[in-house]
Amino acid sequence: MTRLVICICVLTAGALCVFGMSAKPRRKSVHESDVVTVFLTGNELGALKPCGCSTGQLGGFDRRATVLNSVPASRRLIVDTGSFVEGRGEQDIIKFKIIIQAFNLLGYDLVNLGKEDIEIAEDLRLLDGMKSIFSIISAHGGADANVPARFTKKLSLKDKVVAVTIASFDANSASIEQAGRLFIAQPGRQTANILIVNDCNERIIASIAEMGIVDCLVCPAEAEEATLISEPNERPLVVSVGRDGQYVGRLQIRSGEAEEGLKFSYLPVPVTEDLRPEESLVELYRLYQQWVKEANLLEKYPRFLLPNGLEYMGSESCKGCHECEDAYDIWSKNPHARAYATLERVGSQFDPECVVCHVVGMKYEGGFISAEKTGHLKDVGCESCHGPGSEHIRSWGAVRTTGPKSVCTDCHTPDESVNYEGNEQRYLEEIIHWTEPNAPADVKKKRESED
Repeated sequence: MTRLVICICVLTAGALCVFGMSAKPRRKSVHESDVVTVFLTGNELGALKPCGCSTGQLGGFDRRATVLNSVPASRRLIVDTGSFVEGRGEQDIIKFKIIIQAFNLLGYDLVNLGKEDIEIAEDLRLLDGMKSIFSIISAHGGADANVPARFTKKLSLKDKVVAVTIASFDANSASIEQAGRLFIAQPGRQTANILIVNDCNERIIASIAEMGIVDCLVCPAEAEEATLISEPNERPLVVSVGRDGQYVGRLQIRSGEAEEGLKFSYLPVPVTEDLRPEESLVELYRLYQQWVKEANLLEKYPRFLLPNGLEYMGSESCKGCHECEDAYDIWSKNPHARAYATLERVGSQFDPECVVCHVVGMKYEGGFISAEKTGHLKDVGCESCHGPGSEHIRSWGAVRTTGPKSVCTDCHTPDESVNYEGNEQRYLEEIIHWTEPNAPADVKKKRESED
């Protein structure tokens, strides 16, 4: 544990080198002083990095650095709107701690804590430590937590200073009028007011717009993609930041004519796989993998009992009968038969969220536990799709396999298998390893004649 703490300290120090300094100053473009940028992220929900099982996947803290560093630190504000993880399980807690370190390495100015975030942070006694590395706000701070509901940073815009204020508001427990009190009038100074809310129905949006105080309203995300919800020129500009870190919202603030005031625009920036990963964040993900391994989460994974006394036997047990049909031989040459090795290559073989789709029966008693204890159940084997084979084998094929069985979309989801939807037939053709099925009695006779 001491070694892990040292690793975190090294990573934190590395962030100062990577993000706080540059080899030489970047020459300002002609129009650079005309705009400041507020980068908005949120709803990480524990998605530290795409699984990498297919091309085209978006997201990853290590790639995000390239997007954020596209704007000089003096002209940007980096904000996360909250919802670090999905639950409070042991793996969620590990992710929560890693995400704090990721925000530090990425140079976040401000992090908004949602209700679950602040409760987890208080339980882990992390609030004071978080305050020391970035500013935090919350609509759920309360007197005990001593967390403010707003934050202001002054940035240069042309030859003036703009005060960017970001506030957090609980629309479910407070009156809309209270939201207006979060912003302080600053006569003679340009202001940009951004409000993060935890609910955003039409009534709430209309009520906030009527106050004429808020310039940008950040709503909870309903989809992975960051979205401009309002019309481009409406005030407030209503946006969402998306989910799972797949996009970064880029809110740009420009100087308008004297009578126009500030101009706001919003563009979702996808975090694509061609972006250069930042090594300090790659190393942080390795630390996450190490923590997951040391927590032994694979063996702690919750499992259901198999019905009717069924057992998993492993794909080698199917070979005796099905080799004569070439079914086993064909399966053994397709990617499903090497699924576990893909995890080993990237160091994710101890992460239950990854392993569950690369082995047989991990969700059930008697299914995969670890490569050492249940090596015969590695890979997407026969019983992944056909169900536990114990009774089928003992009856020499007379008893057909039954559930639980996995279907393709259990693992080939839009996030993990980007190109699957709409190409189901092509994917199926790549794994065909069967002919017309033999009647159970014929299989039995064939096996008996061989013996």
